Amino acid sequence: MTRLNTRWNTRLNRASRIAAAGALVSTLAACVVNQPAPRPGPNPHEAAVDRLHQIDARIDNLSRRIDAHVNQGYYPPPQGGALHHRLDVIRGEAHDMAAQHGGGISGDEQHVLNQELDTAARAIGE
Repeated sequence: MTRLNTRWNTRLNRASRIAAAGALVSTLAACVVNQPAPRPGPNPHEAAVDRLHQIDARIDNLSRRIDAHVNQGYYPPPQGGALHHRLDVIRGEAHDMAAQHGGGISGDEQHVLNQELDTAARAIGE
């Protein structure tokens, strides 16, 4: 009986070693298979900084429109000053938000700032 058990144990050990070796080979083969590299997406930080730059550019554009309207006499300088102050407050809000997020703003923050700038643009007029 012990001879039978010894042969059976030997076959079991050999079978389990073969199964383990097969699992190892298949794992290594999966690592070697050439898979396409994942596409690099936009850098989230760069996108956040770009959003802040877009807000700043829009504020700069509106500021030039205020200056042009004052120079053309559409409204007096004190009214132009008040509109400039409004833009300065919005720019300050944008930069406060950016300071909390490492120099950029989120898409939701950009949306809120753009809504404020839409209101300011209507006040500035064409």
